[in-house]
Amino acid sequence: MYTISEENYIKSIYHLQQHNRNVTTNELALKLDTKPASVTDMLKKLKAKKLLAYEKYYGVQLTAEGKKLALGIVRRHRLWEYFLVQHLKFGWSEVHEIAEQLEHIQSPMLVERLDVFLGEPRFDPHGDPIPDGKGKMENQHRISLLLVEKGTHAEICAVGNQTPELLAMLDARQLFIGTPLLVKNKYPFDNSIEISTAAMPLLNISEQLASQLFVKIINSTTHA
Repeated sequence: MYTISEENYIKSIYHLQQHNRNVTTNELALKLDTKPASVTDMLKKLKAKKLLAYEKYYGVQLTAEGKKLALGIVRRHRLWEYFLVQHLKFGWSEVHEIAEQLEHIQSPMLVERLDVFLGEPRFDPHGDPIPDGKGKMENQHRISLLLVEKGTHAEICAVGNQTPELLAMLDARQLFIGTPLLVKNKYPFDNSIEISTAAMPLLNISEQLASQLFVKIINSTTHA
C-alpha cells in the first residue's frame, strides 16, 4: 500500500517522463507546487521502495515497478472519469478533481468490477486511453486539427489541454469527443481554421484552440 502523496509523485513523474527522458527535481516541484527540498526527500523514499531510479543532479526515471504503479493509478483515474460522465452525468469539465480523489482507492476488486460494469472502455471522456488490467493502452492514430487539410472530414477524438476553461469553450461550441467535422477553409494570416459540424454550419477555430484538438480522419461523402 502506498500513501496518497507517494501515488501523486509517481503519477506526476509518469506524466512528465515522456520519451524516456529524466525528470528533474525542479520540474516535479513546479508540478506538485512544493519545495525542491521536499521533492528530494520523497524521491529518496521512493527509490528505497524500488519505484524509481534517482541520482542527484541527473534526475529521475520510474523503474518497471514504478511504471506499473503509475499505470494502475492512471487506470483508476480514467475509469472514474468515465463513470462520472456516463452514469452520474457530470460534465467532462467537472470530473478531473473528483477523479483525483477517487483514484487513490486501491481495491483491485473494485477497479476490475468497475471496468466490467462500464463495459471495459478504451478511452476516457477526454479521449485519453485507459490502461487495461495489465497496463496496456490502445494506440489511437490521431493528428492535430492544425495539420488537417482543407476539404477533409474528421472526427474529434482527444483534447490536449483539459482545463475547465478550455472544456467550457468546447461545450459552448458543441465540440465533443466523437463530433464529426469538415475543414472548410484555412487562413494563413492567423492560422485559424473554418469548420462545419452538424450543430454549427460555420465555425471559426483559432490556432490556439485548434492546437488542442486532436482528430482522426474519416472517409465521408456527406458534408458535416
